[in-house]
Amino acid sequence: MDAKQLYEKLKPIQEAKGYLFNADMSYTMPLLENLLVNKERYGYMSCPCRLAIGTFEEDRDIVCPCVYRDPDVAEYGACFCALYVNKEWNEGKIEHKTVPERRPAEKVMKAMGLG
Repeated sequence: MDAKQLYEKLKPIQEAKGYLFNADMSYTMPLLENLLVNKERYGYMSCPCRLAIGTFEEDRDIVCPCVYRDPDVAEYGACFCALYVNKEWNEGKIEHKTVPERRPAEKVMKAMGLG
């Protein structure tokens, strides 16, 4: 599977849930490519914008779409990566802010080899 195929597979599923892909394909396609890299690397599609610990159980929270996507999109109009956004964000009707990390610090530190 390549990024384009992944996009075509996920788009209708996520749109049915009210989520859109970032309309900037020069941004979205590399994120999808990196999801596929992470799937090959870890066996699951961990978030392409975060360091993974390397085990599914410990990274379950960042398997895309991550558990933080819903509150991120509800509050900012976009997830941490800005891969998933809402309609208003895509249409430029809301400010594009940096989405703060919601993953617990201890998991971030462990993924960095510091925990």
